[in-house]
Amino acid sequence: MQDSNLSIGDQVEARCTKCRKNNEHTILLIEEGVPFKVECSVCNRQHKYRTPIPPKKVAVKRVVDPNHAAKKEWAILRPEMNMTKVTDYSMTAAYKVNALLNHTDFGIGLVQRIAGDQKVEVLFEDGRKIMRCR
Repeated sequence: MQDSNLSIGDQVEARCTKCRKNNEHTILLIEEGVPFKVECSVCNRQHKYRTPIPPKKVAVKRVVDPNHAAKKEWAILRPEMNMTKVTDYSMTAAYKVNALLNHTDFGIGLVQRIAGDQKVEVLFEDGRKIMRCR
């Protein structure tokens, strides 16, 4: 920080050792054109001048679509589906793997696996869903 226009009593930004932040400080002593001793305007502590810490870069969070892989798989399997074999979804019906069903909210789905007692995992265009069945 070489600025020949600085003088005692001027305000500079510096890192405060007590506040542990970058704050405005009043210059108390200058050596060779550089602030040497400063006083924090927040806590009034006097200390050696410390250059301010540059602000940290804010990490950008990437929004990850949890159904992205399922959507890709749907796009690959969709042309191979025989739409003549689609049955309307019912919680009381029994389904086998690779069966096609038509759900009122989710649309056409492909049964991927038996997911437990009375449940199947179905691949829809929007992603995978666990559905009840017999």
